Amino acid sequence: MRLKNSVVLLLVSILFFSCDKKRVFDEYKSVGSAWHKDSVVSFNLPELDSTKRYDLFINIRDNNNYPFSNLFLIVTLEKPNGYTKVDTLEYQMAAADGTLLGNGFTDIKESKLYFKENVRFRGKYKLNIKQAVREGGKVPGVTELEGITEVGLRIEKKE
Repeated sequence: MRLKNSVVLLLVSILFFSCDKKRVFDEYKSVGSAWHKDSVVSFNLPELDSTKRYDLFINIRDNNNYPFSNLFLIVTLEKPNGYTKVDTLEYQMAAADGTLLGNGFTDIKESKLYFKENVRFRGKYKLNIKQAVREGGKVPGVTELEGITEVGLRIEKKE
């Protein structure tokens, strides 16, 4: 009976992962036990088909140690021509009662956050992500942001 359950689980896993036909890039980087305000998470993007359009997502894995309801990020997209586009982004990470948003069955949640849609790439790009969280009423940023364990970038084909 255990062998039968293992085979069924394997087939379901293969089916689940093979259905992800939109994904063209999906990578995570660990930030350790706390994300330092000067730590930049960088992704070197592969050369993508310049005739197609893509949607970009920032993926965040966090746990119950995350003390805020929002997350502020500074994202820079370095283009092949030397031009750099900088965005300051805010995402809601917790419900009003403090429960973390995102997917997951344990205390670790994964949030897929929209970054850009309908993007066309021409050449090799680099994307940098930095946290910019501040406590209410304080000017300096949070030096060590607890609760964020990994930061990821996902690129999907636009259909």
